[in-house]
Amino acid sequence: MFGTMNLSDKQPKKVEGEAEKVKCLIIGSGPAGYTAAIYAARANLSPVMYEGLQPGGQLTTTTEVENFPGYPEGITGPEMMEDLKKQAARFGTDIRWGLATETDLSQRPFKVTIDSSKLIEAETLIIATGATAKYLGIDDEKKYAGGGVSACATCDGFFYRGKDVAVVGGGDTAAEEAMYLAGLCNKVYLIVRRDELRASKVMQERVFKTPNIEVLWKHQTKGLFGDGVVEGAELYKNKGEANEEIVKIKIDGFFLAIGHKPNSDIFKPWIETDEVGYIKTIPGTSKTNVPGVFACGDVQDSHYRQAITAAGSGCMAAIDSERFISENA
Repeated sequence: MFGTMNLSDKQPKKVEGEAEKVKCLIIGSGPAGYTAAIYAARANLSPVMYEGLQPGGQLTTTTEVENFPGYPEGITGPEMMEDLKKQAARFGTDIRWGLATETDLSQRPFKVTIDSSKLIEAETLIIATGATAKYLGIDDEKKYAGGGVSACATCDGFFYRGKDVAVVGGGDTAAEEAMYLAGLCNKVYLIVRRDELRASKVMQERVFKTPNIEVLWKHQTKGLFGDGVVEGAELYKNKGEANEEIVKIKIDGFFLAIGHKPNSDIFKPWIETDEVGYIKTIPGTSKTNVPGVFACGDVQDSHYRQAITAAGSGCMAAIDSERFISENA
């Protein structure tokens, strides 16, 4: 599955001071990272975790989580992540604030530089850095975050049952999100920048056959409006053309489906990824092409991207890590 890589000319800069040696280093702190930490700590691996730029991961931007088992009344994303953090700490995980800025995974122990100043040498490394949803870059996306703007229909679609929503995008992800929302919502507008979809023919046919999906061809988002929550969107139609006009649609939810960027850049000199940047793992495991380095959560999952699947893969990474250490002691 994995090819060979030329590791020459990829040595990181030297960091002053003595390196700290750890058994299991976890980079990232979403559901995958915290679950890996819980299992690794219980296996006496004394895991050290660096939380990264967004402690708790993408879920901290989600207001209500109703589809994670064990919370019958639902829970907010930040509260759930705080619960997972406390559980990881309870079993002895050393949770730290910091950002991994450089890596050398050419040999064990693996070398990871934190904040360009501190060097960690790890017997095993668990990568749980997640992926970042792509946004359009308009100010209203931040203004209405948690108030109608979402990058995950599966996560938040339930809150818009019987309402009108819009999905931005023209690929398979956008088509899938529109189809999912069509089963819940009164009407789904699919906002497409071009005059055609990039989605596969099968997905296009499904979209066109769904009566409550309306495709808005050659439309681009100008902004959103509403009193505290999204109540509508203002769109450019035929932007840049002689017949350009501004149109408004009434919606309660605005879903971005223009892709995700896996947070894998600092590992790419050593770890194989796909063309988008998702880390490749051996099917059925969390193992990467580098023995002793494991990946879990959204940084290696381009398909499901759910908290529960991320947590499951975090469990796998910890178990794989523990077995690797036992076999290579």
